[in-house]
Amino acid sequence: MQNDTKYSPWLHRLARLTAGATFLLIVIGGIVTGTDSGLAVPDWPTTFGYNMFLYPLSEMVGGILYEHSHRLMGSLVGLLTVGLFVFILAKDSRKWLKWLGLAALIAVIVQGVLGGLRVTQVNRNFAIVHACLAQAFFALLCGIAWFSSRDWWEEKNESMVAESQKLRRLSLITTGLIYVQLIFGAVLRHTGSRLDAHLLFAFLVALHIFLLARRILGASDATQRIAPSGALLLLGLLAVQLILGTGAFFAKLTALGETFAAALTVTITTAHVAVGALMLVSSFVLTLKIYRFTDASVPADTPTSGALVTE
Repeated sequence: MQNDTKYSPWLHRLARLTAGATFLLIVIGGIVTGTDSGLAVPDWPTTFGYNMFLYPLSEMVGGILYEHSHRLMGSLVGLLTVGLFVFILAKDSRKWLKWLGLAALIAVIVQGVLGGLRVTQVNRNFAIVHACLAQAFFALLCGIAWFSSRDWWEEKNESMVAESQKLRRLSLITTGLIYVQLIFGAVLRHTGSRLDAHLLFAFLVALHIFLLARRILGASDATQRIAPSGALLLLGLLAVQLILGTGAFFAKLTALGETFAAALTVTITTAHVAVGALMLVSSFVLTLKIYRFTDASVPADTPTSGALVTE
């Protein structure tokens, strides 16, 4: 173990809690979009003239329940993000992590403003940007959770892998493709357009996940020690996402969807959004692990002390 004294379990727990709350917020946001409840509450930052936190629970019904719950959950995520930033300043000496904490704080503030503008300006473009930034914010929090974990502090040389430029590039491209796919998914959900781009990137994402998983799982033991579970998780999420995507297509974009119960349609489309978010952060954290525990500067045919050589 290296620099174990710098590991703060409470910082890591708070980072995980904040990321978990953000995932729940994304799920609630998916329900809001799926039920078309984004404008159920016509004012912001108040709720029908009430202070947001004092709105009567008895009046939280139908779309108001979904939209107002989304606002309350967003406020909780905001408070957790503030606490996380303070914890990073107090418990961690890494300047770059402090900058990431600040970036998360700025992002959650921007998210709140975008959510409010979507209501006050009645503009779906704000909703699309709001959805896309939510995914990036979730990934950032998961990255902070990884950087603050005990695993991050492990001795790198114990699992160093040489000649990893291709692996690094493939993981980075895969993560980028997933995020672009989520952007087109947000556009499709809010406008009903760009199905072609969404399907194209679905194919590219599937292809690159297969290539990445094959490279990790089929390579040497050294490479597999990076994160075989991460590769398997991505494959599993991809399978679930393809099933949900097919269901969402029939539910929202074909005449067959008219026979679906409204609750089933909302469940499928919201699950599709949620699994997409999990795919993004799984690929992102896997990429961080690959960059952390590989050494691209060491040629594959040059054995070095503390470095395990791949095929």
